[in-house]
Amino acid sequence: MTSKPRRALLGAVLGALVASVALTGCAATLIEGVATPESGARADVAPADFPIIGAADDDVDVSARNALADLNTYWAEQFPDTFGEPFTPLTGGYFSVDPDDLDPARYPDGRIGCGQEIEAVTGNAFYCTSEPGEPDGDAIQYDRAFLGELADGYGRFIPALVMAHEFGHAVQGRVGYPIERSINVETQADCFAGAWTAWVAAGDAPHNSIRPGELDDVLRGYLLLRDPVGTGVGESQAHGSYFDRVSAFQQGFDDGPVACRDAFGEERVFTQGRFRDEDLLTGGDAPYAEAQELIEATLPVFWTAAFQARGETFQPPRVQPFSGTAPECSGGEPTTDLVWCAEDATVGYDETDLARPIYDAFGDYAVLTAVSIPYALAAREQLGLSADDEAAIRSAVCLTGAYTASVLQGGIPGIQISPGDVDESVQFLLESSSDPAVLDESGLTGFQLVDVFRSGVFDGLAACDIGA
Repeated sequence: MTSKPRRALLGAVLGALVASVALTGCAATLIEGVATPESGARADVAPADFPIIGAADDDVDVSARNALADLNTYWAEQFPDTFGEPFTPLTGGYFSVDPDDLDPARYPDGRIGCGQEIEAVTGNAFYCTSEPGEPDGDAIQYDRAFLGELADGYGRFIPALVMAHEFGHAVQGRVGYPIERSINVETQADCFAGAWTAWVAAGDAPHNSIRPGELDDVLRGYLLLRDPVGTGVGESQAHGSYFDRVSAFQQGFDDGPVACRDAFGEERVFTQGRFRDEDLLTGGDAPYAEAQELIEATLPVFWTAAFQARGETFQPPRVQPFSGTAPECSGGEPTTDLVWCAEDATVGYDETDLARPIYDAFGDYAVLTAVSIPYALAAREQLGLSADDEAAIRSAVCLTGAYTASVLQGGIPGIQISPGDVDESVQFLLESSSDPAVLDESGLTGFQLVDVFRSGVFDGLAACDIGA
């Protein structure tokens, strides 16, 4: 994130507020998931009933087999209604590889799908289409050691998620790509994976289950799977930024496979992009003090324009950083790191316990994201809406997404989004969801907070429960 000369007029901000709905999206659906035993497992698929070539039947292979069996069930149900034709099962099969224990005798002619060398899947998983002259095309293969490492770091559902993504490519192999650009292809596959995961969360999968807290782990896993910050949107192997991939997954989770079919064409908006020259030395992060200045330079402009669009006048609150102990409010001392005090119209944030740590951990835009939440509560208060309950926090997070959309579109003078900035919003919301000192009244998981934020980014103020 960088500052820029403040040339834009208030009318440009108003235009960005109106245009934010054109980013395309839908309001969040808060699916809670199904309570399961601690193992989270349902009946496993027998190896004889669903062969995976080269499988050792360790935990990763069991998870992959369960997921692939359920993915076949799901797409057999959904494919006809989504694409108007029956689903055809994969003809090339499934391959499991451990790069530390390569035994060509386990594989047809010593090769995996599409006739590739066994080593081709090291540190990866991929689907390959059926091509003339290539054996075992239309196949999925995976490195089970790599998926085991992901599961150790990001939860037991991650191997299933990877299978769902690769199966999304198998769906594309049957109906075609949305456009011939890698980032659209990859994020559509993320969307298909999200649609399947919602089916699992609803309790409809025979062999898979997921608990609400595990959805947070799914989003954390996408941080590892994003492109390096600064990757161009048109690069040949682009998969998307953290926000791009998470928002695609959540769109599928909320809206199902038809939305995935239709929402990834030329008009799809991505936050991924190359660094500008001025960002190369800093990685896109403004100095901490400059980030503080941008809070007071940009949030009043956004909210003044939002109120003006309603025919109302916004009174900017005072913004007051503090260290450790919040200033007194209504005869007491707030115990949270983010504070809206209606009594003296003050937004406060704890530099020591929150702002500085998230700046160091995530980056500059995480600080603006955090302070935007109590600032949005101030706006709700002026509109005569609640500012101290779960609905208010959910609305404020959504409104922070709407503010971010306006920044993304260049509608607020004095600020430019840098690559990775919106990823920082996701990181902050995900990691702060369980911290009562930050989002005390939200009542939402990290997955749900990010989904609400995403709704604000794509649908603007209209999605945020302020009567806009």
